[in-house]
Amino acid sequence: MGYRLVDLELAAPLPEIVLEPGQTGVGVIARWNGRLAGFAMIPRPDGRAISAAEVAALADERFARAVLAMRAEDELRGLWPAAEADPAPSLSVAICTKDRARRLARLLGSVVPLDRAGFRSVEIVVVDNAPSDDATRRAVEGFPGVRYVLEPRAGLDFARNAALNAATGDYLAYLDDDVVVDRGYLAALSTAILARPDAGGFTGLVLPFRLDTEAQVRFESRGGFGRGFLRTEFRKDRFGNRLHPVGAGILGAGCNMCFDRRLLLELGGFDEALDTGAPLPGGGDLDIFYRVLRSGRPMLYEPGYAVFHEHRETLEQLQRQYWTWGLGFMAFLTKCRRTDPALAQRQSAIVWWWALDRLAAVARAGLRGKRTELGFAWAELKGGVQGMFGEYDRSCARSQAIREATA
Repeated sequence: MGYRLVDLELAAPLPEIVLEPGQTGVGVIARWNGRLAGFAMIPRPDGRAISAAEVAALADERFARAVLAMRAEDELRGLWPAAEADPAPSLSVAICTKDRARRLARLLGSVVPLDRAGFRSVEIVVVDNAPSDDATRRAVEGFPGVRYVLEPRAGLDFARNAALNAATGDYLAYLDDDVVVDRGYLAALSTAILARPDAGGFTGLVLPFRLDTEAQVRFESRGGFGRGFLRTEFRKDRFGNRLHPVGAGILGAGCNMCFDRRLLLELGGFDEALDTGAPLPGGGDLDIFYRVLRSGRPMLYEPGYAVFHEHRETLEQLQRQYWTWGLGFMAFLTKCRRTDPALAQRQSAIVWWWALDRLAAVARAGLRGKRTELGFAWAELKGGVQGMFGEYDRSCARSQAIREATA
């Protein structure tokens, strides 16, 4: 059970899409003159090809509104004189990695060749987090100009803070090593920064890198990391969402995020008791999104600032991912309730909302006899319950032990 992933240029003649044996659908990444316009998953369980006429009908149904908005935006842009541009900022791109040299090389191969237009300068920093060998260092040596930083303390947020201390750019963008960047990644980020220099952070679109396995298809069908194709601004409070900003996951994903570096330094960087590896592999991105908004600075979601993420390959790996989501979310909330009592009512409300929502998901999957979906829902609920009962404290103790062991 795999889907063919197709990058479709809507401004060109549309092709027939032929499936390979074993493929049961198509994931369509739609563009208009190179700009990302939409994504759709089209089941094709019979394995039949999708004719050019069917592709055109699909484009009209799924992507016409987005293309119309892009064309209108282009037309309107020409009616107003260009505003005087602020000085171009500098950017540091940080890749935190551990023992995945092959994926790191793939990512570097996608980001290193990009045009730096829009930025005064761009540096790329690779943080090698508690490596077991020298494979990562050797991979970095294959890309002249990329900086290598060793962080011996195991934990993603230790690595993120090492990048923060090593970086020199006005802005600091973080990439996970299991992504590759879209060709418009730097251009869209620079446009967003110049349009909203008051923003404290930026997040972007995350699309699938491949959909070869059942787990990858299921994850993307359930929403994946997708936050849509509309530019969205987030502030401390949000009309119509009484739980904002406690539900910080709506802002984006930690595999593709960027911040004003000075603001990160003022906030004290990432909480090293979150994202501590296998015991608690999550929560750090939620925490930093939340703290940026609570500082009074807005954050901007820009869909053109996009990456392609390699989703978990097996159902067992995916089920564990959902467990980590519940675990990290509740560990993050535990911290919030201690450090930000001004929002205690919202924090308590979102715990109840989350618990009822997850219980409802378990009940739906059970009543419909969907064992795999039941496993996902139960794993996330189980992780959340574990996170409520002392996981943040246990993680604080682990991170302190790591500091003492490497002092």
